[in-house]
Amino acid sequence: MSHWIEKSNIYHLYPLGFCGCERFRSEAKELDKGRILKVIEWIPHLKSLNMNAVYFGPVFESFEHGYDTTDYYTIDKRLGTNEEFGKVCEELHKNGIRVILDGVFNHVGRDHFAFKDLQQNGQNSRYKDWFAGVNFGGRSPYGDNFSYDGWNGCYNLVKLNLYNNEVVEHLFGAVKMWIEKWGIDGIRFDAADCLTDDFIRRIHTLTRGMRPDFWLMGEIIHGQYNHWANPEMFDCVTNYQCYKGIYSSHNDRNYFEIAHSIDYQNGQYGNLYMYNFLDNHDVSRLMSVLKDPARVECCYTMMYGMYGVPSIYYGSEFGIYGAKGHGAEADLPVRPCLDLNNIPDRNNELLKHISALGAIRLSSPAIQTGGYSKMELRNQTFSFKREKDGEEVYVLLNVSDGDYTFRFNTKYGKLVDLLTGKTFNGGNAEICVPKNKSMIIADGSKAVEIPEPEVIEVKVEAPAEPVPAPVVEVKEEPAPKNNGVVGIGVPEGRKIILGGHYKHFKGGDYVVLNVAKDSETLEEMVVYMQIYDKPTIWVRPLKMFLEDVDDHGNVKPRFAFVE
Repeated sequence: MSHWIEKSNIYHLYPLGFCGCERFRSEAKELDKGRILKVIEWIPHLKSLNMNAVYFGPVFESFEHGYDTTDYYTIDKRLGTNEEFGKVCEELHKNGIRVILDGVFNHVGRDHFAFKDLQQNGQNSRYKDWFAGVNFGGRSPYGDNFSYDGWNGCYNLVKLNLYNNEVVEHLFGAVKMWIEKWGIDGIRFDAADCLTDDFIRRIHTLTRGMRPDFWLMGEIIHGQYNHWANPEMFDCVTNYQCYKGIYSSHNDRNYFEIAHSIDYQNGQYGNLYMYNFLDNHDVSRLMSVLKDPARVECCYTMMYGMYGVPSIYYGSEFGIYGAKGHGAEADLPVRPCLDLNNIPDRNNELLKHISALGAIRLSSPAIQTGGYSKMELRNQTFSFKREKDGEEVYVLLNVSDGDYTFRFNTKYGKLVDLLTGKTFNGGNAEICVPKNKSMIIADGSKAVEIPEPEVIEVKVEAPAEPVPAPVVEVKEEPAPKNNGVVGIGVPEGRKIILGGHYKHFKGGDYVVLNVAKDSETLEEMVVYMQIYDKPTIWVRPLKMFLEDVDDHGNVKPRFAFVE
């Protein structure tokens, strides 16, 4: 069955860098600045590149870089508010651009409420089993009176215990909110090889039940990709094998390397649809890796011509540089803030090239999902064919020291280079490709039509299969005893904050999970979780939750928003 990802070009944003956020949240003098709305300003640029999906790096509350999540239900205040991010998603969907979020589910930051409770209450914390490797007989590198497992030796990234059903349901609740509130279309799973197979299968069932076309992609660097990408788990994984193969084969002018990687994957994985990329938020920019920058266009033609979905990391379409460094600030050079109207040393020819590649992909089923076969393979020249339902497209690449003529037989009488519009005779074709250039050759008798972007209608359905219920108890909160306390109405402008931390005027901390409707009266009800003592989920009328109360002459919110 066809899936929207097969007809997609993905634009990868790292929002905290793209929006110019402070490195640490504690450095931010002002919050909720609406910086995330900058994405809307870039929509015309995305459409000019023929992008129809945006993959957002971490957008949720964190202490530093986004991968140290402290609240899965709230947009990082350095970026803006949940409502502002909702506006971004709405505008992207109106312009036919799908939304993919980064799910960091292996670990959280040390400021996550459950870990802070563990720090405060030690062995008495009801969240002590939320984290992996907790040992009260040791001390952590940060001086806690217990030790725990950190991701990859990083103890600011506290590993979650995904065998604990409460943890899983806490994460599932966030995913449900992302889909229902913002209509997201997919998730990229950070450190996916560290997740349990059971967790991946369960989230596959959950998301498919809500959106049959939902897309799941796992970050996998090493290993057999089909362990994680299969009909029960992820749809796709990050293609690090070919990421290295593309830039290395162009640096060494040895196309046998990338050709071998493609052959290996075809043999091992068959039709597994890969997530292809040339750089991202974790590695140096392509232009900082290439020995000869003149070969950059061939690299992008290679990626777009391959089987799988191509991804462009923000700014690389302009040919910007950025080498990954060392130490605590290693990633900063590859995660810059960019001004669309002031890109230094922008490479407009590369920009046009990537735009043309995007258009070709949108218009060609053979490029999207066609079969692959090598035509001519030499160290410095490479040609291959993509074919589907009688359509044949030929990709020609030349990084030799001069012009090179490709000779091949074709059923077409007239040929055209889709990148430049230049035409050639078909039959026994002879096509000269200049040094460090590429061509995508197709039937020259047909006009190429680029599909117009469509408004994406988001439909959220109930899960097809019931998701295992959380361990926590769900109750309708008992009628309050007034004891001299009188509700006096909701102040103008007060709104509920999903995922917000609230404190009841008599004490006790709660997190808002969602807003539901009574099936009989249609009254809006707040669903919220008690996060002290035994975690219990409560239900209360929205107006009552938001109202002020008169507590013996003192007017105060019934539930005061904390953060």
